[in-house]
Amino acid sequence: MPDAFYLPLGGERFLPTEHTSGPWSPDAQHFGPPSALLVRALEEVPAEREMMLSRVTVEILGPAPLRELTLTARLERPGRAVEYLSAELATDERVVARASAWRLAASDTAEVSAGLAEPPPAPDGFPPATWPSTWLGGYLHAIEWRAISGAVAGHGAAAVWARQRVALVDGEKPSGLQRLFTIADSGSGVSGRLDPARWWFINSELTVHLQRPPSGEWIGLDATTTIGPNGVGTATSRLCDESGQVALGAQALLVRPR
Repeated sequence: MPDAFYLPLGGERFLPTEHTSGPWSPDAQHFGPPSALLVRALEEVPAEREMMLSRVTVEILGPAPLRELTLTARLERPGRAVEYLSAELATDERVVARASAWRLAASDTAEVSAGLAEPPPAPDGFPPATWPSTWLGGYLHAIEWRAISGAVAGHGAAAVWARQRVALVDGEKPSGLQRLFTIADSGSGVSGRLDPARWWFINSELTVHLQRPPSGEWIGLDATTTIGPNGVGTATSRLCDESGQVALGAQALLVRPR
């Protein structure tokens, strides 16, 4: 198997490898790699000045099969300081996911930067994380996981370090934002409060607010899940690199018995 989540087929067409398969089914992708692929498309939308993605929302419109996918992106609303972008991932039969993003003009605000959390200690000081025995490999095995706090295989808030073992697209080095979004969709899995053998907790979207692009290979994910009384929950995440906080993430969850 190639050491990548996707094989490029030309013309913005991509073939998922088994590395993308999720923990629930070998026939459906974990949405980390598709989210990163959508961000890759958003990053390639030309800009007339230095700009930065500030908020990206990925709307999950159904399972992402391990079949050929077509990726498109466009600038919806141009502007001098604020722009709105969109991207779409589709099979021949249907749209799998859509992403929307705000892109803002970059400037130097280092002097007034505030409110960003410090990073946990370096990843090398933590043991490998473990997952519930019923969860399948694929994506989980394509990422190196280090447990920071909490029990990823247990129930409740938890934090991990994670880095890709494989490329996003074969022959390419992933950008910092692509690495971030490959991990960001794992917030609900890392912080699940319920027994996955008895409960579904499925996210219908992923929203990430960015403070800066991450650097390096390791992404820190500190996540917690809140569950309401009517079958709806929210997983929230603080995301960092080894220098500190880079983003905040959230996922809307459908919660129901299996």
